[in-house]
Amino acid sequence: MKPTLHIIRAGILGLAVTGQLAAGAADWAQFRGPNGSGIAATDAAPPITWSAKENLQWRLALPGPGSSSPIVVGDRVFLTCYTGYGAGPGGGLDQLQRHLLAVDRRTGKLLWDQAIAATLPEDTYSGYLTEHGYASSTPVSDGERIYVFFGKSGALAFDWNGRQLWQVNLGQMSSNRRWGSGASPILDQDKLIVNAADESRSVRALDKLTGKELWKAEANSLELCFGTPIVAAGPAGRHDLVLAVPGELWGLNPDTGKLRWFAETGIDGNVSPTVVTADGVIFSTGGFPRMGTVAVRAGGKGDVSTTNLVWTSQTASYVPSPVVSAGRVFVVSDQGFASCLDARTGESLYKERLPGASGGGMGGKPFYASPVLAQDRLYAVSRRNGVFVIGTGAGFKLLAQNQLAGDNSDFNGTPAIVGRQLFLRSNAALYCLEAKANGGAGESR
Repeated sequence: MKPTLHIIRAGILGLAVTGQLAAGAADWAQFRGPNGSGIAATDAAPPITWSAKENLQWRLALPGPGSSSPIVVGDRVFLTCYTGYGAGPGGGLDQLQRHLLAVDRRTGKLLWDQAIAATLPEDTYSGYLTEHGYASSTPVSDGERIYVFFGKSGALAFDWNGRQLWQVNLGQMSSNRRWGSGASPILDQDKLIVNAADESRSVRALDKLTGKELWKAEANSLELCFGTPIVAAGPAGRHDLVLAVPGELWGLNPDTGKLRWFAETGIDGNVSPTVVTADGVIFSTGGFPRMGTVAVRAGGKGDVSTTNLVWTSQTASYVPSPVVSAGRVFVVSDQGFASCLDARTGESLYKERLPGASGGGMGGKPFYASPVLAQDRLYAVSRRNGVFVIGTGAGFKLLAQNQLAGDNSDFNGTPAIVGRQLFLRSNAALYCLEAKANGGAGESR
C-alpha cells in the first residue's frame, strides 16, 4: 500500500525524545495502564471474588453513561461520561455534554465534575453509535494534569483542581460508519498524542502544556482506525509510535509523525483493538469481516510485511484488545470466547466459551471491554454477565464469575488495577473493589 507510505510522510517535525509518563509507576494513568499493556504492577493483588456484599469498598452513582475506562493517579480516580442526549429520555444534540469526573480513591466521594458542551454538528445517536455512546475515550494523566479527547469537541487539558487549561479542535469529520470516536489519548514526554482518525483522518501530537500542534500525520487510510496508539521499543533502542489501521500496522517516528515502517496484515475493515508489544514484537488483532491476529517484529524501514512477520492466526477479537504475558497471548473475543496463543508461534493453546457470556447490544456482542491482568489472573469484563476471572496457566481455568446485583446497565469500560483495588465502571456507577480479609461494602452518592 505505497500511497499510505507517501501520504503519511507529510508529518510535521516535532520535539523531544520518547520517554515514560511522569505519573507514579504504580498508577494506572492511561487506557489499559502502563503503555496500554493491560498488565498491573507486579505487587498488585485485587480480589478474585466480589459481590454487592463482598469486597466492595464503595460505589459512586454516575451522572451519565460511558464506555471509557477509569484511570488512577495517586489518591484520585478520573473518569468520563456524557449527559443531555442519547443518555435517557428528552434532550436534543444541542444538550449533549461530556464530563470529566475526579473521585477520591479512598472514599468514592466526587471531588469535581467538569462538563463540556458538545461542539456541533455531532453524529446522531443512532445505529452502532448507540453501542458505546459519546464518552468512549479514556483520560490520560502525567500526575499534574488530566487530558481528555472528546471527539468533535477536541482535546482538552485540566489541572488537578478541574480548571480547564486549553481546548484544541481536531476536526469535524465522520467516518462512513458514523460511529464516533473510540481511541484514547496517550502521553509521550512533552507530547499528547491523539488518534483523530474519525474527526480528520489524522494522528496529532500536541504540546501537553499549551495544546499547540507539534505534528500532524494525515492519510485517508486512517478511516475506520479506532485503536489507541502505543510506544514500542525496537532494535538499537529506537522507539516507534505504533497503531493498527485497516490492512496494515504502522510504525511512526513519535517525534515527527513520519512513517518509518509498515506491514500488511490482512486485518481489514474497521480495526478497533489497541495493539500491544512484548519482547520487541507487536501483536495486533481485530478486523471485520476479515478478522485475524498477527505478530510483527518492531523496527525496520519501509515495507516490512515479509521480513518482520512472525506469525498469523485466525483467532481474533473484534473490539477487546489482547494481553501478552509470560509467552502467551490472551484474547477474549466479543463472541464470548477466551483464547490463548503461544506468543512465539501463534499456536492455539486453548479456546473456550465463557459460561453465560451471551447477548449484549445490537450486535449481540457480550464483550466490549478489554481484559487486564494482575498476578496470574486475567479479568475479563462482560457487558451484562459479570466479570470473568481466568487463570493464566497453560490450560483454561475459570476462577470466578462476579456480578454486582442491582446494576443492570452495560459494563463497557476496561477496569483499572492499582494495589489491592480494582476499579470498574458501568453505565450507571463506578465501583472500587478491594481485596481485604474482612470484606466490607460502602456506598457513595
